[in-house]
Amino acid sequence: MRPAGVRAGLSRGSLATAGLRWVHLVLGGALLMPYFLLAQVVVGVVSGGVNALASLPLSLVAYVVALPLAAVSAVFPLVRPMSVAAVRALCGVPEERLASGPGRSWAARGRASVWWTLHLGVGALVSGMTLAVPPMAVMLVVLPVVSALRKPPVGLGWFGTQAPLYVAPFAGVGLLAGLGLCAVGAGALLARVAPVLLGPTAADRLAAAEERTADLAVRNRLARELHDAVGHALSAVTLQAGAARRVLDTDPEFVREALAAIEDTTRRTVGELDTVLGLLRDGDGVGGAGGGGEWSGAAPAPTLAADLEGLLARCRAAGIPITVRQDPGPVGDWGQLPAIVSREAYRIVQEGLTNALRHGGGPVDLRILVHDEGHGRGPRGEHDLLRELELSMTNPPAGPAGPAGPADATGREPRTGGGRGLRGSAERAALLGGRVEAGPRPDGHWHLRAVLPLGGTPR
Repeated sequence: MRPAGVRAGLSRGSLATAGLRWVHLVLGGALLMPYFLLAQVVVGVVSGGVNALASLPLSLVAYVVALPLAAVSAVFPLVRPMSVAAVRALCGVPEERLASGPGRSWAARGRASVWWTLHLGVGALVSGMTLAVPPMAVMLVVLPVVSALRKPPVGLGWFGTQAPLYVAPFAGVGLLAGLGLCAVGAGALLARVAPVLLGPTAADRLAAAEERTADLAVRNRLARELHDAVGHALSAVTLQAGAARRVLDTDPEFVREALAAIEDTTRRTVGELDTVLGLLRDGDGVGGAGGGGEWSGAAPAPTLAADLEGLLARCRAAGIPITVRQDPGPVGDWGQLPAIVSREAYRIVQEGLTNALRHGGGPVDLRILVHDEGHGRGPRGEHDLLRELELSMTNPPAGPAGPAGPADATGREPRTGGGRGLRGSAERAALLGGRVEAGPRPDGHWHLRAVLPLGGTPR
C-alpha cells in the first residue's frame, strides 16, 4: 500500500508541475503578442497593405520577425529577475540553480535574452495550439452524433466519405493527447534549459560572495559591540551587587553607592544596547565590511574622548583600583582623535577593564599615550612620522582558589586565557591597521597592549 501511495503522490506532483509549466508557456505566448502585433503591422505594410492576420504565411512571417524584437528588448537588466521569478514559481526549478538580481554583465544579459526569446517563441506555439486544438478535438468527438458539423460551412464531411465516421472521436482524442505531450515536452525542455541560461555567472557568484562577506563583517561588528557593552556591564554589576550584599548590614553608605553605580551602569548599557538593536532593525552595517562608518542607532557610540572618565568611575565603584597615566603627545586633546580610533580605543580599554574585573586580583595600571615613530623616508630623504595611539594595561593575577571554589575572596575568577573579548579587540585593531598583544608577563602580571595608527605626517 505504501509504494502505491508514494507513486500516486509522485503522479499528482508530476501532473501539478506539468500544469504549471503549461501555464508558464501560455504566459510566454501572451508576452509575445505585443511584439507579434507590431511585426504583423510591419509585414502588412511591406506586403502592400495586406492584413497579415488573415494570411497564415504572413502570420508565420510576422511570428519570425517578432522574435528578434523580443531578443533586443530582453537586453535590459530587469528582464532576468522577472524571468527567474516566473521560472521559480512555475517551472519547478530549484532556487539555488537560478541567479538573483539583474544581469550585471553583457554575458548574463545575452543569456537572459536567449532565454526570453526561447520562452516567448515556444510559448507562442504552445499557446496557439492550446487555443486551436481543444475546439477541433471536441468537434471531432461529437461529429458522429451531430450531423450539422458534417455540412458547410464547418466542412467536416470528410469523415464518412474519405474516412470512417467512427474514426473522428479517436482523432479528436489523439489531438488532445498530442497537445498534452507537446506542452509537457516543451515545459520540460524549458525547465532543463533554464539553469543554463538563467543560472548565476562568475560575476554573480563573486557579487554574492562579496555580499555575504560584507554581511558577516557587519554581524561580527555587532557581535563585538554586544559582547563588549553587555559583558562589561554584567561583570561590573555582578561585582557591585556581590560587594553590596557582603556589607549590607555593616556599611549602608557603601551599599547605596553600589546601587547607584549599578543603576548608572545598567542605564548606560541599555542605551548602548538600543544603539546596536537599532542597527539590526535598520539592516545597516557600521561602515560596511571595514566597520569604519558612523553609527546611526538610537544613541552615539561611546568614545575615548567623551566616555573614558565614566568608564573608569564605574570600574572603581565596582571595587577595582585604577591608576591612569595619559600623555596626549602631539595630539594635545583626546577630542582631536579620529572618531573611529576613539571608538575602538574605548572598546579595547573597556574589554581590558572587564577582564580585570572578572579575573584580576589587584589594581590596574592603565597608560594611554600618543607617540611618533620613524616610518621610511619621503621623496626628499626626510623621515615620515607615523603617529600611534598606544593603550597599555597591567594588573596582577587573581589569588589562589579557596575552599569555596575557583573564585577568590572578591568573587573574581582566575584567568584561564583569552576569550572572545580579546579576539574582538584584536579584530578591532586589525581593522584600523593596528595590533593587540595580550598575555602574562614573567612576573605573573597580565599585560594588554594595543597600538592603533593615527596616520603619518612629514617631519
